[in-house]
Amino acid sequence: MEIRDTAEEWPVRSGQTPFRGAKTSVRSDEVVMPDGSVARRDFQVHPGSVAVLALDAEQRVVVLRQYRHPVRHKLWELPAGLLDVPGENPLHAAQRELYEEAHVKAEDWRVLVDVFASPGGSDEAIRVFLARDLAEAEGERFEVAEEEADMELARVPLADLVRGVLAGELGNVALVSGVLALQAVLAGDGVDSLRPALAPWPARPYEA
Repeated sequence: MEIRDTAEEWPVRSGQTPFRGAKTSVRSDEVVMPDGSVARRDFQVHPGSVAVLALDAEQRVVVLRQYRHPVRHKLWELPAGLLDVPGENPLHAAQRELYEEAHVKAEDWRVLVDVFASPGGSDEAIRVFLARDLAEAEGERFEVAEEEADMELARVPLADLVRGVLAGELGNVALVSGVLALQAVLAGDGVDSLRPALAPWPARPYEA
């Protein structure tokens, strides 16, 4: 038995989009089940996201603390952002987000982990990159607004983040999956075993 996710699409008898927002929308589909019955499935249509686990020479991770209104929490997160343009190269988007949110650049990039954020209610796919060999970015800092204007920036030891995740103190999905994936990689086959930065991403195909 092969343990891997596989693409599959059940028939949709009808569908509509009752809400369209600036970046996402809500889709309502009537899906034909394997037994022939029909079930309504409402879900968020999302362009996809990238996140960056930026690791410095002292094994510290660049993290941001930001207010998230839907969950009424300030969450510690990795630098991250939307794939604003359909088919956008996720590596380029990740490099942009690391610059804009942390004013940092990196020389070494790998794909750390790919996840579906909440597949029962959203089609959002997230690619988390590992970025190393960090340096301060050139030029002026990116001007932030709205929730981002209140962001805090820190560098936290990887071990402290692992402990926080396992203690239930850190809950952002990209941070949790990225931190635990990196811990597993470092305890296992090492960073060189990771996929290259331009590895295919079937959930969000792009032009390399």
